[in-house]
Amino acid sequence: MKHSRFTDEQIIGILKEQESGLRTADVCRKHGISEATFYKDKAKFGGMEVSDARKLKALEDENAKLKKLLAETMLDNAILKDVAFKKMVTPDVKRDAVAHVCKQHGVSQRRACEVLSIDRSSVRYRSIRPDDADIREAMKLVASERRRFGYRRIHVMLDRQGIVMNLKKLRRLYREEKLTVRKRGGRKRALGTRRPLALPSRPNERWSLDFVSDAFTDGRRFRVLAVVDDFTRECLALVADTSLSGRRLARELDAVIARRGKPRTIVSDNGTEMTSMAILEWCQSTHVEWHYIAPGKPMQNGFVESFNGSFRDECLNETLFSSLTQARTEITAWKEDYNRNRPHSSLGNTTPTEFAMKMAMEKLAA
Repeated sequence: MKHSRFTDEQIIGILKEQESGLRTADVCRKHGISEATFYKDKAKFGGMEVSDARKLKALEDENAKLKKLLAETMLDNAILKDVAFKKMVTPDVKRDAVAHVCKQHGVSQRRACEVLSIDRSSVRYRSIRPDDADIREAMKLVASERRRFGYRRIHVMLDRQGIVMNLKKLRRLYREEKLTVRKRGGRKRALGTRRPLALPSRPNERWSLDFVSDAFTDGRRFRVLAVVDDFTRECLALVADTSLSGRRLARELDAVIARRGKPRTIVSDNGTEMTSMAILEWCQSTHVEWHYIAPGKPMQNGFVESFNGSFRDECLNETLFSSLTQARTEITAWKEDYNRNRPHSSLGNTTPTEFAMKMAMEKLAA
């Protein structure tokens, strides 16, 4: 908009000259303006005094300021509504929010930071932290091979490869790569008084056993007998079949005893296979004490229940079985990996086989 070279006070003075009796043409010639400009100014300022013009100018200035303030307030509200759905906690998210506001609303970085209450120094900061590409690739490789491992066990596996780092750093990289393991819902279990289990003090002092059920791809069901040494946490047997009777259970226990030795006690639930006449006769002939947990209290057989959870989570839920032969092959391979390679948190992140060898060496040294 083109501004007049005369102030409002000067324009009123020119109009006063015309009102005093001078001809309009002479006034316009004197001040170098056209008659159209003169009449336009007269329509705006005719009959006004200098004080009135000053008041009008002040009102116009104040009105312009109010309009500008209203526009800025509306823009601020629009910016806040635009980023209201974002949870701005980390510096990276805040930087992204500021960049988004600057691009979408055409405001400066200073204005965006002021509206969002973000420190400009944190927005302008550029990280000097290394990208750790090699560590990320090694971590993703372990996570792809062992999909149900969390960051703690991945930390142990990387440590075995010679990649040593702080656990907090690995957790940060683990979350940035979105490798978090989603928890699967578990079934409800009977509640009762929790009493701590008496821990065994040597191998073969106590075994725990239980059955785990699964299905083939065609819908047929099969069962797996799991036998665990409660002291070394070793999986002594994983026997898969479409049916497992009491006599079959006795034969499998004899096979485990033949290569490992006789246990002092075996703990199980009250299933029909464990309470059958075949098992009672087996206990009498082998002189192995058999302890039955209270009905509806699986926590009293916590060692094998914990093993069953890992077995189902890392093997059964991760594999589709089309035949009994395939199931036996996959389950046997997982059993060997569990005993020889998988770190066990309750054993100081050593494997059950390593822990058993360590106990055997200490026994020999004593």
